Amino acid sequence: MSDFLIDEELLAAIDMGSNSFHLAIARVDHGEVKKVASMSEKVQLAAGLDENKNLTEAAQQRGLACLARFVGRLSSVQANRLRIVATNALRQAKNGHEFIQKAAEILPKPIEIIAGREEARLIYLGVSHSMENSGRRLVIDIGGGSTELIIGEEFEPIHTESVQMGCVAFTKAYFAEGEISVKAFERAITAARKEVSGLVNTYKEAGWDTVVGSSGTIKACRQICVNMGWSNEKEELTREGLDKLKDKMLKYKHISDMEFEGLKEDRRAVLPAGVAILYAVFDVLNIDKLVYSDGALREGVMYDLLGRFQHEDIRDRSVHALMGRYNADPKQAERVVATAQNLFEHVADALKLTVDDSDLLRRAAYLHEIGLAISHSGYHRHSAYLLQHSDIAGFSQIDQNYLSHLVAYHRRKLRLDAKLDVLRIGGQRLMYLCLLLRLAVLLNHSRSDEMLPAIELKVINAQQWQLSVSGDAKQWPLLVAELHDEQVQFKHWDIELNIQSEQFID
Repeated sequence: MSDFLIDEELLAAIDMGSNSFHLAIARVDHGEVKKVASMSEKVQLAAGLDENKNLTEAAQQRGLACLARFVGRLSSVQANRLRIVATNALRQAKNGHEFIQKAAEILPKPIEIIAGREEARLIYLGVSHSMENSGRRLVIDIGGGSTELIIGEEFEPIHTESVQMGCVAFTKAYFAEGEISVKAFERAITAARKEVSGLVNTYKEAGWDTVVGSSGTIKACRQICVNMGWSNEKEELTREGLDKLKDKMLKYKHISDMEFEGLKEDRRAVLPAGVAILYAVFDVLNIDKLVYSDGALREGVMYDLLGRFQHEDIRDRSVHALMGRYNADPKQAERVVATAQNLFEHVADALKLTVDDSDLLRRAAYLHEIGLAISHSGYHRHSAYLLQHSDIAGFSQIDQNYLSHLVAYHRRKLRLDAKLDVLRIGGQRLMYLCLLLRLAVLLNHSRSDEMLPAIELKVINAQQWQLSVSGDAKQWPLLVAELHDEQVQFKHWDIELNIQSEQFID
């Protein structure tokens, strides 16, 4: 990835939502993202989840066909300027990896499955860049499988939550076959209230000045109210307007009967569920009105990507926040980072490692000791658990999985089954990064600022590495002994580590 983006260069984002897939292409204009093209298709991935939470073949084919059409529009966008994110439906799908593997044959970049709170953060980023920044705002985004609620100021989220309710999931649960009834609507509202109730106290205590809605559901509700004359003079969606929409909708017995000016056909089936969710949120959080923003997840993804090019990478902020939260030793972390980066530079070309691999190794080196906050015994396992299961801003679930595996194997014995696990998750490159991190940690076992010997790492071939330790080995007897022990561990992963020093030559 280049270190900057110049004006007029293109960025793109694909948002694989539970209801619709969206593509946005934008150019960079004085540090701002200006959309130049967009596509949206109703895929209803969430509707394709069977009773066992597996994506049906039909749903997978709908998704793949849509992605193929999107790719046809991406010829002018470089791969490193594209991000593809998937949300609740793929978070839920037990066979999601099958779909991702099929999609990899079509797409120029891997799909990132993002956690609910990361989705919320990116939505807020998209909304905040599309509006004037005045005061504290509550952002509501009703998706197909989940609803995100965020409180933030300017470009910074303060509280992010993702709750398990969405217009596709609720349609399946309460409005099956397209039938509408007061009883079903009340059941949907009750279910939505329960989902939101857990965050009421925190959110009301934080407070907000304005409420902003994003997503197709809220856009449709607002547009209907504007067209029907049920909005206020600023064309905001009000509580009274929502009441009128609900009452009118409940007069119909089936979604096919609904007649609302401005209701698009692809939104018709999920409107009752969307209205029920929005009604519950208005009720529980005591909202009077909201404004609509066109900014959403895909815009947030592009601004996040732009930040990475401009050295404002949220991932690095998150790494240092985690270190602070778990009281990791910053001096030792810096030592390991410096050694890891040095080793990486020696072998990157031979092992075909990329800048992204360097970033991954660096972040793992910073975070490898956070598990000490839980227990010294087996702290590498605790570190791995925290990285796997924490909400870490800027990181996809795959990113966190990589980090988790790196720190899990940075010490103690290496087993053959561990190697197979690492290869399954991230291939040869992840295995190489594991070994580089092990060496970096081992070389800094003294936890001191005393000068280390000059170290040079060479890749002789796929199964053979050579580590040269320059200087008088008498100064580092323990280090040389530990390196000797490490040869055994490398051998378990089919890498022969040759160590050369003045007094220790294999």
